[in-house]
Amino acid sequence: MSLDESSSGRLAADVKTLSTPESVRRRIDRLIDRRDEKVRDSQALDKNFRKLNAFLDIADDVSLALEQLSEELFQQLLGMVQEKLTIALQEILDQPVAFRARPDFKRGAATVEFYIERDGNEEDILRGQGGSVTNILSVGLRMFALMTLEETEHRRFLVLDEQDCWLRPDLVPRLVKMVQEAGRALGFQVLMISHHESSLFERYADRIYRLSLNSEGSIQAQQVLTDSENSVEQPNVIRPKSSGRLFD
Repeated sequence: MSLDESSSGRLAADVKTLSTPESVRRRIDRLIDRRDEKVRDSQALDKNFRKLNAFLDIADDVSLALEQLSEELFQQLLGMVQEKLTIALQEILDQPVAFRARPDFKRGAATVEFYIERDGNEEDILRGQGGSVTNILSVGLRMFALMTLEETEHRRFLVLDEQDCWLRPDLVPRLVKMVQEAGRALGFQVLMISHHESSLFERYADRIYRLSLNSEGSIQAQQVLTDSENSVEQPNVIRPKSSGRLFD
């Protein structure tokens, strides 16, 4: 059968179907229903397009407002960090120095330059006080960073490995006091490792252990008496591994 014959056959079938007024009316009703459905779909699309255009009209203003809000919140956070770390520097070093942060916002990203200020003059943090400024600020900044982590995924446990290495011995208790007070206020557990004398930690540490090697090459951990304890526990000995080395 050719294409023309097939089309002619369908046309003949349609004519036969519409051979009565009732069949014509039903067909017209179906066509009207389909037309109404298409009109409703078109109206719904038009409504959605108008909503989208209205959103696009204010999108730039919303983005600008959110960016300004983010900058304001960031400035407030930096202000708090500057205030707290300035107090820490002044209390520990007993000098008129201030911690400063200079933010810059470009292309939706923030960068911060840190420095210290003394008598209105800027000083490089890495060169300040022979490294003691770096010791203090690194402790404070780590605590602030730990505060931003999700507690359900990150335990509030901070290890400070020789963060007092550039401090004079008489300044170490002041750093320990700051760590103790901040740790308790923020709910942190802090482990401090130091080569300074244990007596410098006794006033503020909850517990102190002195590590040393005995004659057998094992690590001996001796708990040291603190102000909050009444007795010294017996030493614990950590045996070396079978390789004969302290650490593998």
